[in-house]
Amino acid sequence: MLALRLARGAHPLVQLRRLLVTAAAAGTGFLLLSTLGYAMAHPDASARSVLRLAWCVAPMAATVYFAVAVARSDPGTRPRPGLSAIGLGPVRLMAVSAVTTALSTTLGSMLALLFFLHLRGDLTGMPFDGAAAEFLAADRPLPLPGALTLLALVPLAASVTSALVLRPRGERQARMSGTSTTAGASTTVGRSTTAGTSPKAGTTPTGGTSAKAGTTPTGGTSAKAGTPPTADASPTADTTPTPGTDSTSTPPGASVDSPASTTPHDFPAEPLDPQRPTVPQPAPGGLPWSVAVLAAGLAVETYASRSGPAHGLALPGRFADGPAGVLAGWTLTAMGLVLAGPAITYLCGWLLQAVRPGALRLLSGRVLQEEARRIGQPLGVVCAVASGAYATATLYAGARPSFGPLSTLGALLVTGCTVATLVTAAVEAKHARAETTAALLRLGAPATMLRSAALLRAGALVAVFVPLTWAVAELAAMPLTG
Repeated sequence: MLALRLARGAHPLVQLRRLLVTAAAAGTGFLLLSTLGYAMAHPDASARSVLRLAWCVAPMAATVYFAVAVARSDPGTRPRPGLSAIGLGPVRLMAVSAVTTALSTTLGSMLALLFFLHLRGDLTGMPFDGAAAEFLAADRPLPLPGALTLLALVPLAASVTSALVLRPRGERQARMSGTSTTAGASTTVGRSTTAGTSPKAGTTPTGGTSAKAGTTPTGGTSAKAGTPPTADASPTADTTPTPGTDSTSTPPGASVDSPASTTPHDFPAEPLDPQRPTVPQPAPGGLPWSVAVLAAGLAVETYASRSGPAHGLALPGRFADGPAGVLAGWTLTAMGLVLAGPAITYLCGWLLQAVRPGALRLLSGRVLQEEARRIGQPLGVVCAVASGAYATATLYAGARPSFGPLSTLGALLVTGCTVATLVTAAVEAKHARAETTAALLRLGAPATMLRSAALLRAGALVAVFVPLTWAVAELAAMPLTG
């Protein structure tokens, strides 16, 4: 019920992204049901039916990838201060996000089932003069358990993957770092004591003034020399703060158990003090491994193309027919591009701020380096898809293969989901640096400089990734064309 309320009251842009997830799930579900229809129409060709089902893995993976990106960028399921007090901690919000993803994908699967039944003529008669009757096995009864099992693959995979990606990290370390709170005495590590307690000499009370000899630390007022402190401010063992605690984290008059004091589970570890910024993230690793996987894919593809005739793997729409080793080589090549995306994005940011940069290049480079992990992987996936499409178009430049409707739908699903994931990651990165952008505007930075920095970042990424994609696509198509 909470997931439905959050889904109903979300922003229109968030609703649009969820509708796109529903559309992608509907397309993938229709592909899965089409394989079931082919298996019913051709009961003797079990091997080809399994192969068609295997070709649906790519659209399903793209749909799940897009659904996870939408769930991660959903502002309604992000931890906020105070939500843990009403039972909406990180684990509960993760469950809500997974349920919301399951609802969106389940709706798409149900739409795919309705459209499939409509094409079979099970609802309102045979449409399109029965053109799809033979292909969808309209003369045979539909096995409902098998259809529901295939339709449940996308919602189950999307919800489980969303839960794994959005699971709270460091919860055990956060629990181990704090101590239990006794009656008005001990505090959690990193917090201050309550107002009205007297710290030892040399410590700072909550009022913000140091406790000197003969002074009363309550309320920050001092007493005369020789005047004893009040009864509620007497230094005892129970009210002495733990060594190493921060006395400026709790406002005056707020206790440790009050709503003003926060726990490590309320919101992400963002710096509350501008004097103590977060440590910059290290450079993404994996570039040597990605180069190795890329080279291995090209080597496997070259070996498979020169090893003589082999058993071919055909797409459902009679699109391709080649050795299985070529497909394995293309898969390794795509994995290499995906793994290299964050590291190459970080390298683009480093190149932008090299050789005595100005304010514009320095800002653009630092932002790219900070967002390398967020947008690098979706950018690598887009480059892998574009590389495969370019290599396929180069390979079949003169053959003009016939594109079937299922091949076209699968290609549109993979391309659309990867591009939509990249756009979603870019929007998420923009929202993540909204406070930094507002701070720059308050400091007097012109808005034209921020727009110029965004264009410079986009130009740097295009200048690096487009030639890289073209080179990998040419190398991937070279063993088969030559």
